Amino acid sequence: MARTYLFIIAGFLLSLCSILPANSQNSKSYEFIPAPDIWYNDVDGIRLGIRLKGQVPGTFEDGPHRLDAGLWLGTWFPDLPVSYYLSFTEPIPDWSDFGSEASVQAISSIRTGYSRHGIGFNKRWQQGFDERRYKEISLFNTYEKRFDKEYAAFPALWSDDDKLLTTLEINLQDNNALGYYTISLSGALQYANQNFGFGSVTAVQRVPFNENWGVKLRGFAGTSSASTAPEYLYARSTGPAVNTLSSGVTRAKGTIPQPWIESGNFHIAGGANLRGYTQSDVHSFLLDRCEGCVFENPDDLRIDLFRSIAAVNAELDYPNPIKSLFNRIPYAADFITLRSYLFFDAGSTLGSSDSSDSIIADGGAGFALSLNIPDYLGKPRGFVIRYDIPFWVSNPDSGDPFEFRSLVGFGAVLSF
Repeated sequence: MARTYLFIIAGFLLSLCSILPANSQNSKSYEFIPAPDIWYNDVDGIRLGIRLKGQVPGTFEDGPHRLDAGLWLGTWFPDLPVSYYLSFTEPIPDWSDFGSEASVQAISSIRTGYSRHGIGFNKRWQQGFDERRYKEISLFNTYEKRFDKEYAAFPALWSDDDKLLTTLEINLQDNNALGYYTISLSGALQYANQNFGFGSVTAVQRVPFNENWGVKLRGFAGTSSASTAPEYLYARSTGPAVNTLSSGVTRAKGTIPQPWIESGNFHIAGGANLRGYTQSDVHSFLLDRCEGCVFENPDDLRIDLFRSIAAVNAELDYPNPIKSLFNRIPYAADFITLRSYLFFDAGSTLGSSDSSDSIIADGGAGFALSLNIPDYLGKPRGFVIRYDIPFWVSNPDSGDPFEFRSLVGFGAVLSF
């Protein structure tokens, strides 16, 4: 059934692409903007496809009838070699103003072993022309299912149950006497099979002292109910597994080489973000692949996921010559920068049965290279590559608390 549905959608998108020249030449009321796309993961191999934007001419992704679609073919021809993504957004004029749009959005996708279909409502309130000061709310109802765990970097972190989710997200960004801050709240209820719910809150405060010195502070708390599926539970070092679907870099195994991921020396930012515990978490995620292993301690059989967790993260920026060089190049500092910082992370796995390890912390130094080209709303759009050295870990699973450790990281929880 899934395969039949997939190829119906694929045929629709191919038919749509075939009429692009006629649309472009004979009509000014709507335009399609195609672009080739190539990507890689370990299941699809080289994935070839087309991305398609649809819009009213001259609206620059900010008008009515907005289409964002993609169609791809996996050249290694897995069980489902054709995948797609489709999003259609329609503003609600009576509830919209400049920078403060209300809209309904329909989404449908089957890609990298995950199916997601739904409809939702979005509303944004922006203060004048300043895209850095806004409030947003989104309410979505979706059907979701992980139907192929072969795409997952850590299959043990995923269930294969059908899910009917109602998800609410609220985001706020503004400034105060200290600098810019953001507050994000997210929560969801699941109705299919076993009912469960989960939610989190994140707050970030940026305190710049001058062009080179500053402090970034972050607080995170997440909780979930009994029977919550593992992909929504919280790890110490990173976010829930479901968050990896939001980026093409982490959506499927192999885009980042799997040996890097399994080594525990590669960190994906998010969640409690106690980065010094990345290796310990990753080793627990791989327990389902440990054939013939003998464990003397029952705790060694536990996958380190928690129903509730809270954490604080702090980074102190200090000057470095490369950042100063970028700042001297006109406009370059708006798009690319190299941060150097000292960091400290501390958190508590709330409700953990092992009270001696419930409060943990780490500290060290790091560097982050950011390339950012903001979208039409001024939001960050780019990537961050980090190199972190957590030279102190309060409760290491092995070794000494003070020890040389290094992490290559993707993404940053304190990047803005």
